[in-house]
Amino acid sequence: MEVGLTERLDSFVRKHNDRQLAAIPLTIFVISLLILAFTFASSGSPVKLGMEFKGGTMVSVTTEESLQSIELKYSDYPINDVRQTGTRVIMQFGPMSNEQQQELISNVIDSYDNVEINQIGPVYGKALQEQAIKAVIISFIGMALVVFLIFRTLIPSLAVVLSALSDIFIAVAFMNIVGIELSLGTVAALLMLIGYSVDSDILLTTRVLKRRGTPQENISNAMHTGVTMTTTTLAALVVMYLVSTYSYLLSSSLSQITLLSDISIVLIFGLVADMMNTWMLNTSILRWHVTDQGARRRKA
Repeated sequence: MEVGLTERLDSFVRKHNDRQLAAIPLTIFVISLLILAFTFASSGSPVKLGMEFKGGTMVSVTTEESLQSIELKYSDYPINDVRQTGTRVIMQFGPMSNEQQQELISNVIDSYDNVEINQIGPVYGKALQEQAIKAVIISFIGMALVVFLIFRTLIPSLAVVLSALSDIFIAVAFMNIVGIELSLGTVAALLMLIGYSVDSDILLTTRVLKRRGTPQENISNAMHTGVTMTTTTLAALVVMYLVSTYSYLLSSSLSQITLLSDISIVLIFGLVADMMNTWMLNTSILRWHVTDQGARRRKA
């Protein structure tokens, strides 16, 4: 599978010039920015925040009621999600007044057995949100510094940073489209995506800048290694997504693991975006840079 994909991708890169290669990922990058801007204008945040970041109440009960009837029963409260996990039902509510929260808790305790209630205040959620933003920013700054120290050349280093930034923005835009909330799990997925992106980009940049041979030969050699790495990771993530999302179809005792499901799907889409950005956007910039440098040296 990797061989066929690599050959088709290599053929595509060889047949198109640098502007044509860069046009597709840059267009998708701009569309992603527009999606994030629209989400920010409509909700005050570039991505829908999960309970960890905006506060709320999570209730877990043992019941045989249908999810639809439970959702209807608590429709007067800010209920965001109702899902089945084995023999238990988990309800997630958004922020509410103290009076409404006490009323909800009393109602749930009187109606169900084995009740578990977790509350996250908006102040604590705000603190987590700030910590998550700092973690992403610090990771990006650290990544950029390492890249500049390795290559000590402006254009290739900027290409690696741009590719990683595009991966993150496209993944977050995808989260907005499919309705995945920003949680501690999806923040971890975005941080892992930075590492995956830099891994393949540094492989490509090192082969092109530090190996003998023509730029296209070095790109093709790097592509064989890089695509194999990425597709292997994708295969593992697809299995994780299927098991964590649809295992309940095999047995009623199993349940959907929402956290793993969200992490895996965000990484899957992010890695697909990374393949596009690495082997089209970054490749076009590097190929242009090396060709331009060669032309200047011949003139000198």
